[in-house]
Amino acid sequence: MAQQPRAWQRMLSGRRLDLLDPTPVDIEIEDIAHGLAFVARWNGQTHGDYAYSVAEHSLLVETLFTRLNPTGPVKWRLAALLHDAPEYVIGDMISPVKAAVGPDYGALDDRLTAAIHIRFGLPAAIPKTVKAQIKKADKISAWMEATQIAGFAENEATKFFGKPAPAIIDGLGIVLRPPVETRNAFTARHEELLKEMS
Repeated sequence: MAQQPRAWQRMLSGRRLDLLDPTPVDIEIEDIAHGLAFVARWNGQTHGDYAYSVAEHSLLVETLFTRLNPTGPVKWRLAALLHDAPEYVIGDMISPVKAAVGPDYGALDDRLTAAIHIRFGLPAAIPKTVKAQIKKADKISAWMEATQIAGFAENEATKFFGKPAPAIIDGLGIVLRPPVETRNAFTARHEELLKEMS
């Protein structure tokens, strides 16, 4: 009888996360922050002495989301911070790779997202309007990353991601720092948002 392939990963916290059936009790913010701080955006094809991590990207997306929705509930800012959280175990696949993998990638991402949301007091699925606003912030972040560190000309980045309004990105820039600093910043921001929610 053929043995089923292993579908779980042991986390540094000691948790064993089943990727096919993730449960909120196996999700820890320290695991998410650590994993995301070591996952490179753009498949690592960026300028600088450090990779631009998904954790750093998530911090920027939360900032942009807050600028776009300054009076919105704190819980949706938390959702923005966690928008790519499943990538702490499944990695950051660029869009062409996601398309090649097909719908199974989306289903896996959805299961992990639901478990992460429930773990931190969010609804398993967030409203479509909120999801659209997070996506808008995500695209603004992608434009900034593309033009500042990924080698895109501004007109090329605008073609793919749209050009953000100058007021939204005013004073913001791409930050490259050691993974441990990004991990700590991500964990600290998560804690601040949870306190504001309570």
